Amino acid sequence: MSETTQKLSIKESLSILFKASKGFWLVNAVNFGDGIAYFAILTLLTRFLETRVGMSSVSVGLAVSMFTGLVTLFMFGGGFVSDKLGVRKAITFSLVSVLTGRILLCLAPVIGGGSLKQSLAWTALAIMAVGEGVIQPALYAGTKEYTDSRTATIGYGILYSIMNLGIVAGSFISPFIRTPDLFLNLGFTRIYGLGLGIDGVFRVCAGVTAIMLVNHLFFFTKDTEEKCRVVLNEAPVITGRSPTLAEKIKELPFGDWKFMFFIFILLPVRTLFAHQFLTMPDYVFNVFPPEVNAKFEWINGLNPLIIVVFVPLVAALTENVNVITMMIIGTMLSALTTFVLVPGPDIRLLMLYVILFSFGEALWSSRFLEYVAGIAPPGKIGAYMGLAGIPWFMAKFTTGLYSGAMIKRFIPPHGPQDSSTLWLIYGFIACITPVTLIIARKWLTVKKEGETKT
Repeated sequence: MSETTQKLSIKESLSILFKASKGFWLVNAVNFGDGIAYFAILTLLTRFLETRVGMSSVSVGLAVSMFTGLVTLFMFGGGFVSDKLGVRKAITFSLVSVLTGRILLCLAPVIGGGSLKQSLAWTALAIMAVGEGVIQPALYAGTKEYTDSRTATIGYGILYSIMNLGIVAGSFISPFIRTPDLFLNLGFTRIYGLGLGIDGVFRVCAGVTAIMLVNHLFFFTKDTEEKCRVVLNEAPVITGRSPTLAEKIKELPFGDWKFMFFIFILLPVRTLFAHQFLTMPDYVFNVFPPEVNAKFEWINGLNPLIIVVFVPLVAALTENVNVITMMIIGTMLSALTTFVLVPGPDIRLLMLYVILFSFGEALWSSRFLEYVAGIAPPGKIGAYMGLAGIPWFMAKFTTGLYSGAMIKRFIPPHGPQDSSTLWLIYGFIACITPVTLIIARKWLTVKKEGETKT
């Protein structure tokens, strides 16, 4: 590949993608729709399970934690499903699964007694988790197949941005569906919400999924898949004796103590990300007045809006800054931001918290995988990347084990509330990450060839 070809401008890369790859945009149509449906449901899931299905706060925490944990867990095997079925069939399987799960979830509040409702909700979450676990690797595999060396970087950036745009769109529309309150005041006219409740939001999400499935089946044909493919996702040809299972296990990076320490020390600060959907909805709905929780999704949607704008910008501006330095600054900002909520319920502090927390995420989220790729030995980057997701799985799963009990203790819907202590505890837990990174900075810093020690 020539030097000129490698250095296409963003405008030239976008031009190639728009003109040459229908498959790429069909993949991103699913990416956008699933961003709307998945995150709109996740944002209100704790409230739905508690108020419409009748689960206790503790059971809700376990259910949502199980769901998000299984999504991450199934992603580990989702890549193999995508490789086996191909991108088109893997996305079809995923959409059928998530649509089935979302329909069952919508039916849960109106089916039978309490035990039957809860059983149906658990089943729906498990089916949805399977589909979501497969769809993410399929979308990344599709991006790989429908871009080339000139457009791959911008292609993955577009994939990430479109997902976040879907989250923003879902966050904006959700209050209009859910509440009958004033939605928009345009001066010459006022638009009020539909007042369909959380059930209405979930039904719309199921409808969006159905539209995605029909669009995918109608437009993403086998002929389109073959004609638009740029890169074949072929398995490497193996010569000689295949390694045994014991040899494969031995080759995994579990013995790399620097790598294992790095990914697991992020677990405390990652609990804050889990609390965004495990604790934050109950905090807003139980502690703030109705006019605030009526627009909860808008507040929550600030995060993806900031991320989609600032992640690429921060990455470009801090390209030459040491990765560990950026990880320390970013995780420190994420952790310390939690203390903004300690003074007590205040809409201004809540907005400040969301904005600062999102900036912290923008600072370090894009550098995490960069460090993992840099520390991985040649030929083992895939294994390192796969295992790097384990702490996120653990954070989502373990946080749900106690979040429900903490909500019941500190911010119940009725009775005395003490949100200050709740966020104080969560803030101190999160601070373990940046403090430990500071202590271990010298050991963790990867010294590249030709780089002077700082």
